[in-house]
Order: sequence, then C-alpha cells, then structure tokens
Amino acid sequence: MTGAAGDDPGSEHDDRTFSALLEDSTEDLYENAPCGFLSTLLDGKIAKVNATLLDWLGYRRADLVGRKTFADLLTSGGRLYHETHFAPLLRMQGEISGIALELRTADGGRLPVLVTSTVKRGGDGEPQLIRTTVFDARDRRSYEEELLRARQESERERARLQQLAATLQATLLPPALENVPGLDVAAHYHIASADEVGGDFYDLFPLAAGAWGLFLGDVCGKGATAAAVTSLARYTLRAAAVYDPSPAAVLRNLNTVLHHEYSSGDDPRFCTVLFGLLTPDDDRSGFHITLASGGHPPALLLRADGTADHLPTPGGQLIGVIPDAEIATTAFRLGPGDTLLLYTDGLTEAHTAASGDHRYGDDALLAFVRALAPTTARHTVAAIRDLLADLGRGVDDDAAVLAVHAPRQPG
Repeated sequence: MTGAAGDDPGSEHDDRTFSALLEDSTEDLYENAPCGFLSTLLDGKIAKVNATLLDWLGYRRADLVGRKTFADLLTSGGRLYHETHFAPLLRMQGEISGIALELRTADGGRLPVLVTSTVKRGGDGEPQLIRTTVFDARDRRSYEEELLRARQESERERARLQQLAATLQATLLPPALENVPGLDVAAHYHIASADEVGGDFYDLFPLAAGAWGLFLGDVCGKGATAAAVTSLARYTLRAAAVYDPSPAAVLRNLNTVLHHEYSSGDDPRFCTVLFGLLTPDDDRSGFHITLASGGHPPALLLRADGTADHLPTPGGQLIGVIPDAEIATTAFRLGPGDTLLLYTDGLTEAHTAASGDHRYGDDALLAFVRALAPTTARHTVAAIRDLLADLGRGVDDDAAVLAVHAPRQPG
C-alpha cells in the first residue's frame, strides 16, 4: 500500500530544496535590491550594508561595517542636518521618510539620495537598531535641475517680455503733459499687469488760436493688437483735431477710421473716448470746455463751492462699431477753483475687498470725489492713486485718470 504524500521521502527533499532556495533568494534580494539597505546601531555605527549601496558608493564592506557611522557618509551640510533635525525626529517618531540628502562616495563625489529610516524595537519595546533604506535620486536631481533651468529661463523670458511691454506702453502715452497757462494738470496710468500692454490712453496738446485739446480713452482688449489700435486712435485724434477741432467732428473722424480698419475682420476692435476742446476766457480766469463722448463713462466736475457731479453726456456710442456712431456733447465753464476729472472704467470696475464680487462702481467714485472737493488736479490724482493702491489686486484692468484745474486768481 502506498504511503501518505507527507511521508514521501521525495516530497521532504523538495521542501528542503525550496526552503534553501527561498533563504538564498531572500539574501540575494537584500544584497542586490534596487535600493540601498543599511543597518546601524543606536550610536550610528554601521552594522550591516548591502552590496547595492556599496557599489553606489565605491566602498568595500570592511571599509564601513564596524568602522564608520551613517553620519560619516554624509556631506558636511548633511551631517549638520542629521544632527539637528534627522536624528532628533527619528528618536521622537521612530521613523522618518523621504529625506533628501547627499552621500559622499569613496572617490570624493556626491550621490544625491532619498532616505527612509525606521527604529527596530525588541519585545520589551526598547530600541535595538536603525534600519535605513536609501534610494538613488540622481535621475530625480537631474530632473529637478532641468526644471530649475527651465524655470530660470522662463523667468528671464518673462522679464524680457515685461520690459518690452513697459517700453511699448510708454510709447502710447505722452512723455509729459503740456504746460497750459492758467491750468493745473495731472494724470496717472495704473498698470494692472506687467505682462500685458493695456489699451488706456490720454493726451493734452495745443491747437491753433490758443485752444487746447485733451482726450482720454480705452481700447477693448489687451496685448499687441490693442496697442496698435491705441496708437492709431491717439494719432488720429490729434490729426483730426488740427483739421477740425470740434470735439464731435474729431470723434466722428476717429469712428470712421476704426470702423474702416477693424470692423470687417474676425476680431473687431473699438474704443470709448472723451475728447475736449479747451478755450481760455478773455481774462484767463477760467476755460470754456466742449466735451464729446463716444460711449465713455461721464467725466466728473468738482466745483469750487465743494459740490461734484457727473457731466451729462448720455447716448454716446462706442467708437468703431457702426459707421455713424452717435456722439454726445456737453459744454460748460471751468471756473476758478473747479476741477475736471476724466477716468477709464478700470477704476470703477475694480473689485473691492468688502464687497467680494461687487465692483467699486460709479456711485462710490462720485462719493469719493465729493469728499475731495474743492481740490486741485494734483491732489485729485494723488488721492485716486492712493485709492487704486488700496484696492490692490481688485484692480484687474488698467486704469487711467486725467484731471485739469483752473486755479483761483491771487487776491
């Protein structure tokens, strides 16, 4: 009768062979694992190290076991970090993982590694030794260095583009405002982003017979195309005013040019503009102003008596959208102590911290300037600069302001 399978001498031989192979495989796995293994005593002295780590570092086993500590393998900066952070955390937590260090190789080189260490404890809970796993981080270091180089190159390119944008932006604004006799003038351009060229513009320039022209506008969009439209608008306004200084005629001329150039493409361009004609009084005490609007937010008039309000220019249409845009005009006198303020909607459409998604708004700006009146052009612009600074990141579009003030006569 055949014996049980467990009593078969051949089966016992197979079991012993398998156990021997398993023990050999376990040792081979430790020695030739794809990562380094290191066991140290509690004082850091190396008790065991696998062949993989020895090969990476270029040491013989006898060079390390019982002769060096784990800290001896670290660079000077790594030893300092090990003493002040790594070892104390390991003692407190019992394990620490994913720490980036550098090991010194036998030939004096450096090996970037990621280290994970665990404290092995006995049955009584007392620590016996420290087991450390070491991962080769050379590929990761190369990847990180390549990312750093790419980031630095990107930052240099961004700085170059910002400089280009700033230079282009400067060409779209007058280098300095004209000195108009009997008039206090101030302006400010707030750039929302250094990476893009905005479309706000303004100017003040002399015309024949002692008159002066001024304008402030806002082109839709940003970037190179908006800059091209801004440049075309500025020079068209100045040229048209020389031909016919009537503000309504100037804006109609601009509307014709922009509609002809940009209405037929896939990316139509338009702008909003205020254009004013300033003529001094015979006694030079103030100015007569005719103001025309093409879809632009109404100007604000701050009176010498402390009142302030919007100037009525309703119904003006965007410039460049339709062939015959409606132009709204108003006429008034800028008397001694009065201030005229023109602004773009980057100011009134800014977000406020208190209102979340709500905009600053026309009513808030009106209340703001009423608190300023009576004042000068310089003080008005300075106050708005402070306001824009307070709004901070809430100002997500460029904002331009232009103010003119008729000073009070001495005596």
